[in-house]
Amino acid sequence: MDLQIRGKKALMAGGSAGMGRATAERLAEAGVELYISARREERLRNAAKEMSDKYDTAVTPIVADSSTEEGRKALFSACPDPDILAITIKPPAPNGDFLEVTPAMWRDSIDTALIGPIEIMRNYIPVMKDKGWGRIVNIATFSAKNPMIWRLMSGPARSALINYTASVSREIAQHGVNINNILPGMFATEGAEEIMETYAEAFGLEKSKEVIIAHFMEHNKIPAGFQAVADDMAPMAALLCSPLSRFIVGQNIVIDGGQHHSLF
Repeated sequence: MDLQIRGKKALMAGGSAGMGRATAERLAEAGVELYISARREERLRNAAKEMSDKYDTAVTPIVADSSTEEGRKALFSACPDPDILAITIKPPAPNGDFLEVTPAMWRDSIDTALIGPIEIMRNYIPVMKDKGWGRIVNIATFSAKNPMIWRLMSGPARSALINYTASVSREIAQHGVNINNILPGMFATEGAEEIMETYAEAFGLEKSKEVIIAHFMEHNKIPAGFQAVADDMAPMAALLCSPLSRFIVGQNIVIDGGQHHSLF
């Protein structure tokens, strides 16, 4: 399918691994001028080179932590006028006992998963309005709609984010600028691998990959029968970044293998 975005400028915040990397790959494949950001410089630069070589398109790495004001300034300086903006963050660690969640933990979650994306969007929305066209996609989490006690550091901040985007998207759609969110379920990504040890600690499990996965699958019934990989989500993200999504405004698209039981 031709996404009709060849030659447009796209920024993928959090694009060196996982769902961000998979989305960036799809955008590069579609022929955009691509910028990707992440905190880990070596992995970021390797990802940018690999995508540039594979798809024969310009891919510019931006070393930045978008949850910080300094990091966001680096994004805005390196890529001041994207047509397409996609945002993801590293998944927070499982919190264990909810009574042990501290104000500092809440503040960190809000800075990363709410304030960071909002401030990036707030900077770029006027640019897109002036152009008369733009696409913004937040890759969030289905726990924003499906509360999970062990994911308190992930769900509530993103629930606030999708509330914000629902309001803002309806204000700016008349200018050709659309915001939508993807709410992925349980995906097997690099980020998920990195929090396995914390997951084991949260549930008092042996720190064995087999034990952790067995516990996870037992307590997180996925009708599809498997954990997804990042590229099970990326085609939808790329579609939402294109002119083909012109009548999709302020939506929250759950991709979770059927785990979430709500009709809407």
